[in-house]
Amino acid sequence: MSKSGSKKRKIDLVVISDVHLGTYGCQATELLNYMRSIKPKKVILNGDIIDIWQFKKSYWPKEHMQVVKHIFKWITDDVEVYYITGNHDEMLRKFVNFSINKFKIVNKVVLKLDTKTAWFFHGDVFDVTMQHSKWLAKLGAKGYDFLILINSWVNRISHLFGKGKISLSKKIKNSVKGAVKHINNFEKTAVDIAAENNFDYVVCGHIHHPKIETFQSIDNKVTYLNSGDWVENLTALEYHKSKWTIYKYDENDFKHSLKTDDEATLEKSNKEIFNELLADFNLIRQK
Repeated sequence: MSKSGSKKRKIDLVVISDVHLGTYGCQATELLNYMRSIKPKKVILNGDIIDIWQFKKSYWPKEHMQVVKHIFKWITDDVEVYYITGNHDEMLRKFVNFSINKFKIVNKVVLKLDTKTAWFFHGDVFDVTMQHSKWLAKLGAKGYDFLILINSWVNRISHLFGKGKISLSKKIKNSVKGAVKHINNFEKTAVDIAAENNFDYVVCGHIHHPKIETFQSIDNKVTYLNSGDWVENLTALEYHKSKWTIYKYDENDFKHSLKTDDEATLEKSNKEIFNELLADFNLIRQK
């Protein structure tokens, strides 16, 4: 169903992760379309929203600034927003427990959802590469970003020939046994620890692999959820009326721009949008 020109969908909770603002691979326009189409009560930003590892002063498109502005809009509208730190935005861990109004920077969140308990965290703590060879992980991230840039050129050529989009990095990850094993180990570790702590849901990001699956542990059932990313999969997790679903972006739903107040920012410069962000921040502090 097309979301263009329609009312915003009400959602009890939305989980967005691995946006990687500041990189060539970030699909900020698509994320903006999605963000503008929903009206959440709670928002979990589950890590790697801003990619501080690969941040370049020379590359910060207006669409990336608009994503930040829309997050501020949620905060000024009294939406409860948790920013969970990830590995690519780990610098923000210095500000853990900072809060203003209904916005808070945290390393993890435990929420009661109806009668069940949900544990939210990014997931990089399970990554052996992150723990022991951070320089190698950063090198890999740069190579990944370059692959995404090549991928965008390939897709332009593919579009000229009337073909669909191709994800080179996704094909590589899905074909490498080591990558598949890494994902399986990640999921098992998350589920085992969640079961030990009597959590019903464990909600992660980090591995760019959207999924909802329930596992039976020795003592209880644990549902593992991953919100995916906004580089390749363009996915988010939605919780509404006691049910989890994976949202998958479909460009056909957004053939026409959404009619929102934010549309005016399309014609503004980064500096103008930033000044509006400062005004929003002052408004939040005054509340």
